[in-house]
Amino acid sequence: MSGKAAVWLNKSRRPRLEEGHPWIYANEISRTEGEPEPGQLVEVRDHRGQALGTGYWNPASQITVRLVAYGPLERMDEAFFRSRLSRALAHRRRFLGENESCRVVYGEADFLPGLVVDRFADVLVVQVLTLGMEVAREAWLAALIEVFEPKGVYERSDVGVRTLEGLEERTGILYGECPRHVEIVENGLRVQVDIEGGQKTGYFFDQRENRASIQPLMLGWGARSGIRLAEAPSSDGAVRLQPVNDKGSVVTFPYWDGATVLECFAHTGSFTLHACAYGAKKVTCLDISEHALQTARHNVEINGFSDRVEFVAADAFEYLRQQVAGREERQARANAKAAGVKVDTSKPLVSEGRTWDVIILDPPAFAKTKRAVEAACRGYKDINLHAMKLLNEGGYLVTASCSYHVRPELFLETIREAARDAGKMIRRIEWRGAGKDHPQLAGVEEGHYLKFGIFEVRSRKEL
Repeated sequence: MSGKAAVWLNKSRRPRLEEGHPWIYANEISRTEGEPEPGQLVEVRDHRGQALGTGYWNPASQITVRLVAYGPLERMDEAFFRSRLSRALAHRRRFLGENESCRVVYGEADFLPGLVVDRFADVLVVQVLTLGMEVAREAWLAALIEVFEPKGVYERSDVGVRTLEGLEERTGILYGECPRHVEIVENGLRVQVDIEGGQKTGYFFDQRENRASIQPLMLGWGARSGIRLAEAPSSDGAVRLQPVNDKGSVVTFPYWDGATVLECFAHTGSFTLHACAYGAKKVTCLDISEHALQTARHNVEINGFSDRVEFVAADAFEYLRQQVAGREERQARANAKAAGVKVDTSKPLVSEGRTWDVIILDPPAFAKTKRAVEAACRGYKDINLHAMKLLNEGGYLVTASCSYHVRPELFLETIREAARDAGKMIRRIEWRGAGKDHPQLAGVEEGHYLKFGIFEVRSRKEL
C-alpha cells in the first residue's frame, strides 16, 4: 500500500469487514497512523497490520471509516467514479432495461457508500449522505454526467442523517435543467414525480416489482355479486358471452369483475394506478397529505382512471378505526334486530363501516431507531388488525414495512398477532423485499429494510 494515513483495528472486533460490511465504527479502531484529513482516504489494517482495504475517514461520525476498496486506492477521482458508475449502470440495464427510470446508485450495494442516485427520465436526483462523498463532489458529479448523460442533476441532500456526519442539509440544481415535475413510466403507467417537494428523492422505486405483484388480486370478484358470463345478445344482435346479473340482465360496466381496493399511505398513488390498470372496480386512495393527494390525482387523471378513484385526506389509523367501529355498530344493530330487540335507528352511525376486497398498507418507517421498535410494532399491529377486519371474506391484505429495525421475522410475527386478535386465518401469498434496482449486498443487513407481503384473509368462523 501507499504511505497514506492508516487505521488499525482492534483484535477483539467482529469480522464484519471480512464478511462484506464496509462500515468501521469508532470503537473498532485501536489506533491511527499519520494525520488523516476528514473525508480523505485511509488504509485499513487489522491488528496484525494486514491490509484489509481503503476507506474514507470521518472522526466526527460514529461510522468513522467507510470502505470503498478492498485493496489499495490512491484517490476517489473521476476515473474511480466512472468505473463504479458504469458498473452500476450495467446492472440496471441487465435487469430493468435501457434508460429505465429507477435507482441507479444504491450506496453501499453499488460500492459507493454515502451516494444515492435516482434517475427520473432524463434527470438525476442525488443524495449525498457522508463527508467522504461530499469532499469528492466534483469527481462523482463529472462522472455522473459522463456515464448517464442527463439533461440535469438535482440534489436532495435534505436528510437528517447528514448532521451525524457534521454536514448541513442542502438542495438545488447541480447541473443542467431540472424541472420540478418530471414524468416517468413505471410498469407501463405514467407517473409524475415532484423532485423538489416529494418525499426523499421524489418517488419510491423500491416497490416497483411489488406494485406489479398485485395484478392477480384485481379480477375474479364479479361472482360474489351474482354476475356470471352467459350467452346473451349483443348490440349487433349476435349472441356472445357477456356478463349478466342474477336477473339475467347484461352488465355494461366494464370493470364488473374488478376488486374494490383501499390504498392507505398512498403518497403519489402508485398502488392505486396499478390496481386500476389491472382491472379494479373502485379504488379509495388515502393519504394524510393533501399535497401528496394532489400529485396522486394528477397521476390518476393522466392515466385515465378518474372515474374509478376516490381520494380521502385522512389519518390512516383513525380512518381504519372509524370504519371498523361503523361496521361493528351495524353488526350490533343487525344482531339486535334479529333477536327481536328494538333498535334506535334515529341515532346516526359513527361511520359508514365500509369494506373492501383488497387493502394496501404501505406506511412510512415507524421505527427510525432500535428504541422505537416496540412502539412501531404496536403501530403495525394496529393498522393490520383493523385492515383485516375491513376485508371482505377471502379478501387480500397487501402490507409493507420499510423500518430496518423491525426485522422480517418480527414484522411477520406482528402480522400473525394481528390476525389472531382479529379472529382471522391468513395465508401468505407473496413475501418480498426491494426491487432489482436496490440490490442487497451480503453482509450489510441495513440494506435489507423493506418487507412486503400479500396475505389471503378469512374468518375462522367461516372455515
